[in-house]
Amino acid sequence: MKFSLSLLKPLIDKTVGKEQNFLPFFTRRSRYCIVLPNAPKAEYIADMNIHLNNALRQLANISAYHIYAEVQAVRGLKIEIIGGHSRISVGERCEVQRQDGTEILCEVIGFERNTAIAMAYGEVSGIKPGARVRLLSGGAEIYPSLDWLGRTIDAFGAPLDGFGYLPQGETAYAIKASPLPAHTRNRVGKRIDLGVKSLNTFTTCCRGQRMGIFSGSGVGKSTLLSMVARYTSADVIVIGLIGERGREVQDFIIDDLGIEGLKRAVVVVATSDEPALKRREAAYTTLAVAEYFRDQGKDVLCLMDSVTRFAMAQREIGLSVGEPPASKGYTPTVFSELPRLLERAGPGQGESGSITGLFTVLVEGDDFNEPISDAVRGILDGHIILSRDIAQRNRYPAIDVLGSISRMMPDCNSESQNLLIDRARALLSTYKDMEELIRIGAYRSGSNDAVDAAIYFNPALEDFLRQSKNESFTLEQSFQSLAENLGQTEGDTEQAETAKDA
Repeated sequence: MKFSLSLLKPLIDKTVGKEQNFLPFFTRRSRYCIVLPNAPKAEYIADMNIHLNNALRQLANISAYHIYAEVQAVRGLKIEIIGGHSRISVGERCEVQRQDGTEILCEVIGFERNTAIAMAYGEVSGIKPGARVRLLSGGAEIYPSLDWLGRTIDAFGAPLDGFGYLPQGETAYAIKASPLPAHTRNRVGKRIDLGVKSLNTFTTCCRGQRMGIFSGSGVGKSTLLSMVARYTSADVIVIGLIGERGREVQDFIIDDLGIEGLKRAVVVVATSDEPALKRREAAYTTLAVAEYFRDQGKDVLCLMDSVTRFAMAQREIGLSVGEPPASKGYTPTVFSELPRLLERAGPGQGESGSITGLFTVLVEGDDFNEPISDAVRGILDGHIILSRDIAQRNRYPAIDVLGSISRMMPDCNSESQNLLIDRARALLSTYKDMEELIRIGAYRSGSNDAVDAAIYFNPALEDFLRQSKNESFTLEQSFQSLAENLGQTEGDTEQAETAKDA
């Protein structure tokens, strides 16, 4: 029977140097005892409950027997396993013993005749032919709790922030769960304040909506996500940093998210140097944590950076098992897994909350019609385009409002707000069409009233679309600011705003 009482060590350490007595607890097979102070305080009792619950859960999951297999060969990233085929299935996990006696966690990803193909969640160095493989029972699960707020975890739900033990909840959540049935879901809710005025107005987002942020590298999508994470009105923020550079993780948490933002956030991290399985698992874990808070009745904002790196990890896994590439090297399972991941965000059931999703897509070569961008755009409820040309003009966030769209608009806004946005779009579109002629001085003032108006209001609109990462704007302030820049009165807009959210 494999069980470690190390889970109880934090509790036992607190009792060192105190008068002690023993509190026994029993299982069907064994008897254990833990050391407690004579007069335990409230924190001891709370810690005791946490550690005992976790220990008892591990005891309950101990199998009466184990099934073993062995390694036949290691080819690149894949591990070939023979034996125990009647009990192995795709998606199950196993532990492979290294030469030094340590074990590495693996997942079965396919079969070739009588050989199971597995990939490791870590480095395959130290694995040799004939190495023992122990099959693990049960699926991949995590036990989230409200105490996870403010913490940074890895793909398996283990703490990464150095703040000590991570309390576990009572209910298991499957990491790779299926989306809720469409006919049982609630409808998309009221508008959500994202804190960025260009998003609040031109791409208004509702609770339970799923949006994509599309951009090339270095255009500012991570900074835009950090602004949304810090200033949004959502109850809980779950952030998945999938395949990020290791340097950027601490920068994002400390500088961009900040202490106030971290208090209501859970950050899931898998850096680019980690194996493909772990990067893919981190994306699933991000949605599993968001589902827990949704079931607690919270309005959750799920931010994932980026879906492209999830797709690249899935491609690496598919190619390793021999799956043929389909479009630009991406395997068919990439395009089947994308909707299974993204559809997990959205409204909940009954009295539960919602998951509003903002998923970034790293556009390859600034081609917004490349396979992953095209597939994700078709799945989500809207897209936000970040333009390199706008970024080169030093206007941040570099949102191309003419190329961006929210499928919840115009139904989520009032009539006066829609008229305001339509006018702003018309002015921006007219100026863009005539921009070259205006720059070279070929356009003569007075030739066209619409072009004259676009030229007059363009500086004010550019100023409206510009926002520092240390500034925040509510929904009301965003529409008021747009009305002021277009020379309209604020009263009608503010009144309609209040009536719409009532």
